[in-house]
Amino acid sequence: MKNIIDNFKRQIYEGKPVYGPFMKSGDAAFVETTGYAGFEFAILDMEHGPVSLETMQNNVRAAQIAGMLPIIRVRDHLPESVSQALDIGAGGVQIPQITCAEEAKSAVYAAKYYPKGERGVCRFVRAANYSSMDRNEYFKRANDTILVLQLEGKEAIENLDEILSVSGYDILFVGPYDLSQSLGVPGDVTNPLVIAQIQNIVVKARERHIVVGTFLDKLDDLNLWKRLGLQYFCYSVDVGIYYEACKELRMQLNC
Repeated sequence: MKNIIDNFKRQIYEGKPVYGPFMKSGDAAFVETTGYAGFEFAILDMEHGPVSLETMQNNVRAAQIAGMLPIIRVRDHLPESVSQALDIGAGGVQIPQITCAEEAKSAVYAAKYYPKGERGVCRFVRAANYSSMDRNEYFKRANDTILVLQLEGKEAIENLDEILSVSGYDILFVGPYDLSQSLGVPGDVTNPLVIAQIQNIVVKARERHIVVGTFLDKLDDLNLWKRLGLQYFCYSVDVGIYYEACKELRMQLNC
């Protein structure tokens, strides 16, 4: 996993874009195939997906085999949710519903060991090779995992400066649909109001060397977000991608 994390960090800190889908499927074969397709990461979803922790560890293994960074979106920013995802070997966690600096600090503390945080200590987990890894090496590597904070809504935007003052995370992920709704233009993710807010986030985040990302389900929007300086792109959802591919194939078979 170390090489996968190092390669991912090198790309984003060199200013290069990275791409990956949300994945709700419980089938590790889909995750592994996604990695072989060339995606840099996948967001394995436990907030809106039905996958259990026991199943998720096989999805993490599948991503790792294929050389793709497994980022688990946890259900919330409670310490146990974050540490459980990291214990099964996730290369990063994405934490939803961050609205203020206190929640950002709690996320960092839950995801990092001393001196960066206060993550609960247990070496008898997959992330530490079930205690076979040297303990000092494990604690060092564990603090290198990717931490993504997900901003959703007007409250988070109003508290942006305070959230940016918190250290210890790598990426701010802006949920465009939730943001559009909070600004009174639900679903209109390319509305000037939404674009202005995202642009402001990018400018301020760059000053602190924090990468900004977003979700998109229309390829036509990609160039817009890239021009604004975003780098971490989550494109659609595995089940939606599969549906669209099947639909297109079925239409072609009718020809």
